Amino acid sequence: DHPEIQEEIYRKDDRLLALLKDVYVESRDPPVRVKDGGGEHLPCKQEEKRLTKLGHLGDLDVKKVPKGKISIVEALTLLNNHKLHPQIWTAEKIAVEYSLELKEVNSLLEFFIPFTVQEFPKETRKAI
Repeated sequence: DHPEIQEEIYRKDDRLLALLKDVYVESRDPPVRVKDGGGEHLPCKQEEKRLTKLGHLGDLDVKKVPKGKISIVEALTLLNNHKLHPQIWTAEKIAVEYSLELKEVNSLLEFFIPFTVQEFPKETRKAI
């Protein structure tokens, strides 16, 4: 809107142009780094595994699991053991026995409760 401001903007300043000609910038690219592509082609680090404690249900489940994890059969077994003998199969003993964290064992015992199958005697079947 103001012509004097526009004139000041577009005016050449020879002193500043001379100083600008003295500036020299040298640029180099940083060395190329190999990006980690997730290791698709690299061998994976081996997880530490333990043998499962399966008892008589050994044919139904896996034989090795990573430390800090349990198999389905082991989970059912330890839940049942805790339900039948809570004084013996405490959360601390289960954590040590199955290489689990105590916090996870407490959550497991609190939120997963195995159900029981009950058979009714023959004389009461008709009443049901």
